[in-house]
Amino acid sequence: MSHKKETQHGHLLWQLFISTFMLSACTFGGGFVIVSLMKKKFVEELGWIEESEMLDITAIAQSSPGPIPINASVILGYRMRGIIGSIVAVLGTSIPPLVIISIIAVFYDAFRHNAVIATALLVMRAGVAAVICDVVINLAKNIIRTGNRFYMVLMVITFVMTYFMGISAMTIILLCIAIGLITLLLEMKRNKQQGDC
Repeated sequence: MSHKKETQHGHLLWQLFISTFMLSACTFGGGFVIVSLMKKKFVEELGWIEESEMLDITAIAQSSPGPIPINASVILGYRMRGIIGSIVAVLGTSIPPLVIISIIAVFYDAFRHNAVIATALLVMRAGVAAVICDVVINLAKNIIRTGNRFYMVLMVITFVMTYFMGISAMTIILLCIAIGLITLLLEMKRNKQQGDC
């Protein structure tokens, strides 16, 4: 029984490593792109976590220091198999870019002046833009689905602050965290008052 359980854990860790490795190796365009692909892989395909939990992971990964894919991998790995899961997921996520960037660094001068590579990168931007749009639409849909008008208004206000007013993403994230904490404290206070009544 113990051997069977260890085999299952080993299989899960291997699947976690391969999944994060393949996602990282085939992802271009930054953190939000890989988060979108993580959602498709771990929520829709493997069914390891719920969509709402993936959104929470995305929010934490985005608001924490460091690259979004690594942050998301740490949380996802820990959610699946604790600290060892985090280590496996981070290795899977970090190895492909480390190898690819190391190779590019060696041949940087050749890449920089190569018209074919420049064109390929330009074309890839279109695909990256489409994936980021997909992430934004899915996140917005989930906010609207809650039916909470406060969240919807906050989403519109923060978009205006970012796009039209040029306020940094970090400032907006910290502001949203503060608003979330205040909202939570007010809700707890209201619940306590109702309990006393």
